[in-house]
Amino acid sequence: MAQSASMEDFEALLNESFEIDTPSEGSVVRGKIIAIEAGQAIIDVGYKMEGRVDLKEFSNPGEAPEVTVGDEVEVYLDRVENARGEAVISRDKARREEAWDRLEKAYAEDSRVEGAIFGRVKGGFTVDLGGAVAFLPGSQVDVRPVRDAGPLMGLKQPFQILKMDRRRGNIVVSRRAILEESRAEQRAEIIGKLNEGDAVDGVVKNITEYGAFVDLGGVDGLLHVTDMAWRRVNHPSEILSIGETVKVQVIKINKETHRISLGMKQLQADPWDSVERKFPLGTVHKGRVTNITDYGAFVELEPGVEGLVHVSEMSWTKKNVHPGKIVSTSQEVDVMVLEIDTAKRRVSLGLKQTMRNPWEVFSETHPIGTEVEGEVKNITEFGLFIGLDNDIDGMVHLSDLSWDQRGEEAIQEYRKGDMVRAVVTEVDTDKERISLSVKALEGDPFAEAVGGVKRGSIITVTVTAIEDGGIEVEYEGMKSFIRRSDLSRDRSEQRPERFQVGDHVDVRVTNIDTKTRRLGLSIKAREIAEEKEAVEQYGSSDSGASLGDILGAALKGEDR
Repeated sequence: MAQSASMEDFEALLNESFEIDTPSEGSVVRGKIIAIEAGQAIIDVGYKMEGRVDLKEFSNPGEAPEVTVGDEVEVYLDRVENARGEAVISRDKARREEAWDRLEKAYAEDSRVEGAIFGRVKGGFTVDLGGAVAFLPGSQVDVRPVRDAGPLMGLKQPFQILKMDRRRGNIVVSRRAILEESRAEQRAEIIGKLNEGDAVDGVVKNITEYGAFVDLGGVDGLLHVTDMAWRRVNHPSEILSIGETVKVQVIKINKETHRISLGMKQLQADPWDSVERKFPLGTVHKGRVTNITDYGAFVELEPGVEGLVHVSEMSWTKKNVHPGKIVSTSQEVDVMVLEIDTAKRRVSLGLKQTMRNPWEVFSETHPIGTEVEGEVKNITEFGLFIGLDNDIDGMVHLSDLSWDQRGEEAIQEYRKGDMVRAVVTEVDTDKERISLSVKALEGDPFAEAVGGVKRGSIITVTVTAIEDGGIEVEYEGMKSFIRRSDLSRDRSEQRPERFQVGDHVDVRVTNIDTKTRRLGLSIKAREIAEEKEAVEQYGSSDSGASLGDILGAALKGEDR
């Protein structure tokens, strides 16, 4: 019985020793390099088991292996024995298992890991994290796009694990997160030393359309294009270049976002402080056109001081044209200072004020009655516009086209481009109007005809037409009409048919209308006037004489 018990104990101890000494497949074991031959290391992993591992598995990417006989290393046991009786082992797998354990711990603690970029793949790079291979997206290499990643290859540096999946063997890392973190710390330290109003030196790192980024020694500030100079700057490249050292002033610091606004012009004298002294109202100065808009043109009087020439102040004669048809960019022009508002930093300028008012010049050189000639520029319902000197127009009203024709009829005889002669009848410089008359070229037949005629005069007219309402008569070529009620003082004699065409009739002038060019005539008024005159000469209301006696006496007096 005792012998049987001792055999069982021996067997249990033997099995226990086998379990302790024999490593299980799929685990990491420690071995010793006993030889190096044919590019491989022969490793004794214990229990009289040996395996072979390529030397390249002992090196980091881009480095030579550093192993010697006698070194103790950890390897991964795939199988206890292969066809040749050797253990199947791997240094890479051992490093990978060790790395994954270490990386999972670092990922859980949100700590940094060390690695080296060793290859380029689609969309990014591969990184060796001490046995495990991770993917580095191109957007996570640096805070700014990297054109050449060559200097970063093989360089050991810290990375931040963004995502990892051991089952799928995926690890995504970021170098940018590390840089941004250290950059934020550096920015905070530098910004803590800066104060608004400080003048500092910086280096231009980047130029955009709206400004330039200036490195202040580890932190960037934005120098906006409007803060580069007092004058208008169309593009920052006009005055800055990348790599140039510039002196700037800290305008504003945002402690939360760490954004810094910089300025250059703030270190220079403000030209607006002396604008009123240098450019008094009413003075004329030479300037350069810097910008043209729909409403006018901006003219630079000196660097930093621009004024606006409104479109209404550009030309005396060109009223409805775009400013670009009057001036061009970079053109030098003479302008007059019309108004200054230093608070709003505005100067109103005039271009036309540097030239004489063409209507004043015309008024001086063309007095009333002067004869002019010009081309018909436009024809409207109320008259003709005639082109005159210095791009100004004069207008011939319908009523000034003809003595004989109605204006609507006379204007039909004219066409655009016709050359027309006319007489200046009025010049209004304030309203910029010139009135012309074509008919004034000839004498006024009406004025000539009635030159010696006054209201109350007795004239002889010729009957030219008989109508129901009266008769048409003519005097010195001028037509007039005598209404039925004016044909006689006696109602029974107010009959147009008692006259014949060609009859000569004495009439009294009751009205002279120069506008309608008509004479007011009346036979009745003449008879009443004659009766009144006879009464005054030959009788009175107290004499008792009859009207027939008086008229008879008057007639006898005329016979004598």
